[in-house]
Amino acid sequence: MRNNLILIGFILLKFIIQYTLIGSEYELQRDEFLHLDQANHLAWGYTSVPPVTSWISYLVQLLGNSVFWIKFFPTLFGALTILVVGRTIEALKGNLLALLLGAGCITFSVLFRLNILYQPNSLDVLCWTASYFFFIKYLQHHQGKWLYALAVTFAIGFLNKYNIAFLLLGILPAIIASRDWKIFTDRRLYYSAAIAFVLILPNLIWQYTHEFPVFQHMKELAETHLVHVNRWNFMRSQFLFFPATFPIILVGLYALMRYVPFRKYRSLFCSFIFTLIIFLFFRAKDYYAIGLYPIYFAFGSVYISSLLSSRVGRLIQISLIVLAAVCFLPIYDVAFPNKSPEYIVHNPEKYSRFGLLTWEDGKEHSLPQDFADMLGWKELASKVDSIYSIIPNASNSLILCDNYGQAGAINYYSELGIRAVSFNADYLYWFDFSTPYYNYIRVKSGWEAKEELEKTAPYFEQSIEVGSVTNVHSREFGTTILCFIDAKIDLNQQIKKEVEEHKRR
Repeated sequence: MRNNLILIGFILLKFIIQYTLIGSEYELQRDEFLHLDQANHLAWGYTSVPPVTSWISYLVQLLGNSVFWIKFFPTLFGALTILVVGRTIEALKGNLLALLLGAGCITFSVLFRLNILYQPNSLDVLCWTASYFFFIKYLQHHQGKWLYALAVTFAIGFLNKYNIAFLLLGILPAIIASRDWKIFTDRRLYYSAAIAFVLILPNLIWQYTHEFPVFQHMKELAETHLVHVNRWNFMRSQFLFFPATFPIILVGLYALMRYVPFRKYRSLFCSFIFTLIIFLFFRAKDYYAIGLYPIYFAFGSVYISSLLSSRVGRLIQISLIVLAAVCFLPIYDVAFPNKSPEYIVHNPEKYSRFGLLTWEDGKEHSLPQDFADMLGWKELASKVDSIYSIIPNASNSLILCDNYGQAGAINYYSELGIRAVSFNADYLYWFDFSTPYYNYIRVKSGWEAKEELEKTAPYFEQSIEVGSVTNVHSREFGTTILCFIDAKIDLNQQIKKEVEEHKRR
């Protein structure tokens, strides 16, 4: 009962703090718009992510699609991660101070940052942590139910984000290296593998019928984003994710090798090493590895509590718990959009020191990329609404954007129910040609807008430059809205051809 109250307290604290981390100047982030729009196009797969996020988005839509509910689910997944770590500590026979330390380390960590955005990452970390928990329970009791729970959790994780495949790639060779070969003689392992396969099969079929867009997506990531990933920066970021508490993870790894009660879990030491090596080999983004760490706080906390059982030892443990919260304060000051863009622009030093001003292009900018991606969207949607409301035959207008963020933001913030599309990401598959298009509203990057206007205007009776995003702090600063009225060509047929060309690329 006491342990439950402690975990409930941490969960409540998590929710209270989480909802204070985003300043009123900021809007939703570009990825969130895409994930929310997937609720309008339910399927077993998407070019960007597997289907679970779309199911959650559909639930958010049923609940009203408000910002509160959009932020609720990543916060919930973060809170459940705290709960799973707490249950792991109990399973490892940890005492009250071990529970406080482990829960504190997870609470005051990078999860606050991860959980501010509605993305698959929050559920990904939860699925990693829960998978390790069920594996630990199986090693303790050798009951088939834990393998089946692991299989279902892995399948949910896979249908949420393919990143969890790294867990499997790390744990299988770890079992072999640690000589826990008896696991492979348990037929229930293969039954659970079959369950996981059946659960993920619809997504695999979708990938097959769509010519595996996930591989194209990975190729684009490797060419545009991952090419800028520096392995040294990747390793440095791992320490920053858990300020001052990363040594507890190292203690947990040491305990897995030296502490006799943890001997049966030794494969988890090898799994940590193998998984980290695989992430480094593939030049993964630093946050891809976050799911690897929470479970090791449980081992570290329990081992520390076993060593520090005296009165002085208990005081040291309490100090560590306080330290976890205190050392989080500098991170709170820079890692969240709780300061205005103007403040960040005039105080860039501390943001630059943590590498937060470096974007995916490898260059430094005035704001962290996620923050810049949370500005300018309402302005864009409002200006598209303004032209849509006055042009003739507005319902016969195609709104085409350069990227998924623009399209998703217009669809979310538009007060006129506009449905914009793009040749980018999943929007390529969401064009609706059931209505004839006579007008063409084009949302174009600012430096290309003039060329687009000159090239397209001859095919329409009238062309107008509506305006552009004027928020200088927005990543979309300068994005221009062009409007072309009364097409002289078959606009539907022309766009269909372009859609097919983009699908073939």
